[in-house]
Amino acid sequence: MTYHPFEIEGADRPSRWLVTCDHATNAVPAFVNGGTLGLSPDDMHRHIAYDVGAAGVARELARQLDAPYIAANFSRLVIDPNRGEDDPTLLMKLYDGTIIPGNRHADRAELEKRLNRCHRPYHTALAEMAARQPETVIVSIHSFTRQLNARPPRPWHVGVLYAADERLTRPLVARLRQEHDLCIGENEPYGGHLPGDTIARHAIAYQRPNVLLEVRNDLIEDEADQDAWAQRLAPLLEEAAEKAGV
Repeated sequence: MTYHPFEIEGADRPSRWLVTCDHATNAVPAFVNGGTLGLSPDDMHRHIAYDVGAAGVARELARQLDAPYIAANFSRLVIDPNRGEDDPTLLMKLYDGTIIPGNRHADRAELEKRLNRCHRPYHTALAEMAARQPETVIVSIHSFTRQLNARPPRPWHVGVLYAADERLTRPLVARLRQEHDLCIGENEPYGGHLPGDTIARHAIAYQRPNVLLEVRNDLIEDEADQDAWAQRLAPLLEEAAEKAGV
């Protein structure tokens, strides 16, 4: 079977929104160590391999917004699509205390192979989707684990991440904080964006309004919860965009 490094749904949907999911899957293509990174199935189903539940939220959110959806079709441990090509964490050999055996001896040639067959095609497709109309607004969906190895539990239900462009994020944070059953993290559990990451490449570089949403993964483990979160977030995003005038 032909390997496709990305998935697109609803390419012809008319909305100005574009929903992305960088860490949608734990898939390892066959050309990478025969389709394995040497980790146990349990490890491959942890947050170290992909963003648990994020793809389901992103796909349903795109449907709610009548927007296209694009997702990477490879594990972040194969190569991280949300990192620039010169980022030292692009190809991880150790993640949250777990050694990645299939990456231990990965050299520059192996990195280039994964860039050419996974990372670059995904970003080329994403660039084409983002340029489909002049007023694209990008929403990037991720999830985070409630507790990293030997770290305290994280209290947030949703994190709103942004860098210099606060047009959409400021009203969205304010609106989310009106939801009294939610604990909202502002640039939590991570801060802003990294140079060369997906938002930097496809939103900030073109002055497109954007937001990266991190949903805690224990809240979106099954399809029903993923759909419920997407259906909850969609009107809040629309309200925030209207208030921001984007």
